[in-house]
Amino acid sequence: MPDFEERELVERAKEDPDAFGALYDRYFPQIYRFAYSRVRDQSLAEDVTSEVFFKALRNIKRYTYSGHPFSSWLYQITLNAIADHYRGQHGEVELEEGASLPSGAPNVDDEVVRRDRSRRVWSAIDQLPRHQRAAMVLKFGEDKKIEEIAQIMGKSAGAVKLLLHRAVERLRRELPPEFEAGLT
Repeated sequence: MPDFEERELVERAKEDPDAFGALYDRYFPQIYRFAYSRVRDQSLAEDVTSEVFFKALRNIKRYTYSGHPFSSWLYQITLNAIADHYRGQHGEVELEEGASLPSGAPNVDDEVVRRDRSRRVWSAIDQLPRHQRAAMVLKFGEDKKIEEIAQIMGKSAGAVKLLLHRAVERLRRELPPEFEAGLT
C-alpha cells in the first residue's frame, strides 16, 4: 500500500470502524507473526495481537503520521504489550526455537542441548534493557533489516547498530563461552 493511501486510510479509520477493519486485515498477519516469534506460544500471541489492535483502535485518534508507516506504531504497541505481559509474570519465561526437526535431524541429546541453549539465550535477551531487547527480537526473531528496525523503533540506523552491538556484548559477558559462536 503506498504511503499516501495508508495515511488516508488511517485518517478515515479515526472516524470509520470499517476503515480500521481494513488496517486490521492488512496488518494482522505481520503483527501476529511478530508476537508469536517473540512469545513462542500461539494462544499468548493471539492474546497479544488482540490487545495490540484493541489499543490501536482505542488510541487511533491520537496517532499522528511522523514519516514512518502505521505498522511502526503497531510494532511499538506490540513490544509494549509483550513487555507488559512479561512484567506481570514473575516466573521464568521459556522461549525456544519453534522449528520442527528436519529429516536427518541430530540425535535427541543434541536437540535437547540446542533447545536448552536457545532457551538460555532468549532468557538472557529478556533481561536486556528494553530498547536492546526490542532491537534483538526484531533482528534475530523477526529477521528484520537494520533500516526496518530503525523505522519501527523510531531511531537512526546507527542507533540500532549500537543497540545491537551493546546487546551482543552484554550477552557475551553474561553467557558461558560455549554460546560465543551464536552471538556473531
